[in-house]
Amino acid sequence: MDPLEFHKKYKGKIGVNSRVSLNGIEALSLAYTPGVAKVCEEIHKKPETVYDYTMKNNFVAIINDGTRILGLGDIGPEAGLPVMEGKAALFREFGGVDAVPISLKTKDKDEIVRITQMIEPSFGGINLEDIETPKVFEIYDELVKTMDVPIFHDDRHGTGIVAMAGLINAMKVAGKEKNAEVVLIGAGAAIMGIMELLLAYGMENLTVLDSKGVLDDDRKDIEEYKKWFVEKSKPKGKGGISDVLKGADIVIAAAAGSAKDIITKEMIQSMNKNAIVFTLRNPIPEISYEDAREAGARVVATGRSDYPNQANNVLVFPGLFRGALDVRAKEINLEMMIAAAEAVANSVKVPNENKILPLPFEKDVAENVAIAVAEKAVETGVARIKLTKPEIKEKVCERLLCHI
Repeated sequence: MDPLEFHKKYKGKIGVNSRVSLNGIEALSLAYTPGVAKVCEEIHKKPETVYDYTMKNNFVAIINDGTRILGLGDIGPEAGLPVMEGKAALFREFGGVDAVPISLKTKDKDEIVRITQMIEPSFGGINLEDIETPKVFEIYDELVKTMDVPIFHDDRHGTGIVAMAGLINAMKVAGKEKNAEVVLIGAGAAIMGIMELLLAYGMENLTVLDSKGVLDDDRKDIEEYKKWFVEKSKPKGKGGISDVLKGADIVIAAAAGSAKDIITKEMIQSMNKNAIVFTLRNPIPEISYEDAREAGARVVATGRSDYPNQANNVLVFPGLFRGALDVRAKEINLEMMIAAAEAVANSVKVPNENKILPLPFEKDVAENVAIAVAEKAVETGVARIKLTKPEIKEKVCERLLCHI
């Protein structure tokens, strides 16, 4: 079916359903007036009970301003709404999480922060989605400092987690160690999220390039936010992509703009034996899957669903929020993200060249991620509900009907 026909037929992919049956006077008086007044008074006396008596315990806001929709760019909040609806449907389908798209008619950083802060009473978590860089970094930092619910930037953290998960298994298949030479192409949210996880995992030999070449101390044209890449990386050389791919073990590309064929077969052939290639731009990758494999790459991952090893964020965010919500985590920290990456990786029992990541429809992925994230939240002290491991599994399974 044509995508336009599909979306017009359903007129939106999500809706609101009542969880109670209002089939008589008693039910109506309990769900609404006068019975609801008693609940309001209880929450007023004990604000933390809002999680016990309302939808806040399972509601996430998907905040977006339409400035970086897929690979389409700044097309506005209305045009971006179908993506946000799809995201909400994935939250529900794979994580049992109720998510609401909040598409904002403003591009102003401070307004976005203020609006998100103002809606905090209704939501147990915030997912930032498809907001342009570097603005989104400042929004995220301010929300983390000022809000009391977990904040997640999926383009950054979700991509980082799923790429790290794939890399854990790819390195097993290709026989690479944590001292491998890694080249990162792109200096936006995705590469920042990937690099944060690589560093946390103990990988330090990282070279980062933007559209003008290697980011290092000699560059005088670097934007302020890109200085983080310079501080955290250890460039293996200077110049462009062809220069630094020589003798590299791993390349991970998430380039912006028109990035088709910025990596060539010859560049892949210049890498070390059993090279790992993650070409994540979607739908047009930096090098095609076929060309990368023909050039000798041992493992290739893409952002596309029509090739093996799709690095799809849906493997991460539904289960991650499920786990965070179930223990009422105050934040989503780096330790929780590493736990999520390892849980995704461990969902593939025997990794091989054609399967380093599970498929989104493998039910136990969200369960594995939710349990791992909740356990790490408790362990690192950011969980408001201190559950034991058996209690965490039981609570997660109430929502997801566990298969593990």
